[in-house]
Amino acid sequence: MSITDILVQVVAGALGGKAAGKATKSDNALGDLISGAVGGGLGGQILSAIIPSLASAASGGGGFDLGVLLGQAVGGGVTGAVVTLLYNVLKKRLVG
Repeated sequence: MSITDILVQVVAGALGGKAAGKATKSDNALGDLISGAVGGGLGGQILSAIIPSLASAASGGGGFDLGVLLGQAVGGGVTGAVVTLLYNVLKKRLVG
């Protein structure tokens, strides 16, 4: 797992969190970005452990595999959105 992989997952998670925040009409943009980034990073790591083909975007020949990179971005974005949705639901239930 390289730093590029982690950055792709975190950025995609933040974008997924922002989209989930807009979908739920959340008024906490910073919280949406942070929860999305954390969810994207952690979720991307879990998906990379479960799905070995997402383990690294760098191929053995020193090139760059765009398909793997897109898979990591989608995984990070989806997990970031899910974590943000959970964050917003819990915040509304507990805080009001």
